[in-house]
Amino acid sequence: MHGLCNSKPLSLFQPTFPTRNHSRTSINKLHIVKMATDFDRAAELKQFDETKAGVKGLLDAGLNQIPRIFIHPPETLSDLKPTLKSSGEAVVIPTIDLAGLDSPDLRPSIVDQIRNASSTFGFFQIINHGVPQKVLDDIIDSIRAFHELPSEAKSPYYQRNVGTGVSYLSNIDLFKAKAASWRDTLQIGIGPAKAAAAAENIPEVCRAAVAEWASETERLGFVLEELLSEGLGLKSERLKEATYGERRMMVGHYYPYCPQPDLTVGIKSHTDPGVLTVLLQDHIGGLQIRHGGGWVDVEPVAGALVINIGDLLQIASNDVYKSVEHRVLANGKSEARISIAVFYNPEIRDNLYGPLPELITPETPAVYRQFTYDDYITRFFNKELDGKSLPNHYRI
Repeated sequence: MHGLCNSKPLSLFQPTFPTRNHSRTSINKLHIVKMATDFDRAAELKQFDETKAGVKGLLDAGLNQIPRIFIHPPETLSDLKPTLKSSGEAVVIPTIDLAGLDSPDLRPSIVDQIRNASSTFGFFQIINHGVPQKVLDDIIDSIRAFHELPSEAKSPYYQRNVGTGVSYLSNIDLFKAKAASWRDTLQIGIGPAKAAAAAENIPEVCRAAVAEWASETERLGFVLEELLSEGLGLKSERLKEATYGERRMMVGHYYPYCPQPDLTVGIKSHTDPGVLTVLLQDHIGGLQIRHGGGWVDVEPVAGALVINIGDLLQIASNDVYKSVEHRVLANGKSEARISIAVFYNPEIRDNLYGPLPELITPETPAVYRQFTYDDYITRFFNKELDGKSLPNHYRI
């Protein structure tokens, strides 16, 4: 990366807008965005990708302005702050205590709380979930350690084929999105065993922590599937029997300091395509969900895990549960933000998926048509991250 900067300068690094200390009016900001479109975008995307150093590499090279490929359009930049208030008080994402999970007296209340949160917010946090604090701390530390390795140590893992078991990259939709986002990602397949990355292929700096995290989130995934099944009035094993959450992919996101956080995002607004997501976020913050016409912060809660409903579970529940748009703001703090997500997906790609038959009645007809998971996930990877276009494609 430093060699690239010390030789012929890349257009990627050429400043096209004022520095952070320059006062900007809204007119200046629109002018900056317009200037960001007046260049060979495809060439600069290719230049950035070929460095194999990610966003972290740009900062390591001494960059103090974001390259043009990261500048988002006005419609994205216009609402980068939480907006939703209720009766003068900030809306708070529910936090649900799983401590009484095995109690016949307390479990129904937990199921009700999860059903309510899943059908209104599409997000909730859980505490007393059984994952040891050391496992949480170790996976955060190890993902940070990987991303802060020298570029030459990370570049062998850099690739865009997310089906290879282990891949390090910046922006899964880099060549499809209208603008790149300010983050790097390490992706690792963690389940089932036949689909998991071989231990020797996982970077050594995070290998042990990934193994512990994978084991704990496999157990937790089955627990959540049971509770979500019960919330639909189905037997506990219903989602598990359909292998709805058996295939698991973890992603370790790294959001380094952004010198111009008002011009870009960490992850643009999108929904998750799978069944369920379990997310561990550090203390930095920046995750927001769309709710009631505005944006709501998902404030970090010490020791908690964030759970969100994916598009596939919204479809399976026939719209009882909601997958909601969420995003991450660009990180303007000096300390990098770390988050680790586990995506739960079906194992059997050729089966037909759609609303669960038990939920279809004359009063509640199916609102989605059936499809194969193979068709579904192919469609996801052939588009940029966005709102509800994927489930809406299958809506009747």
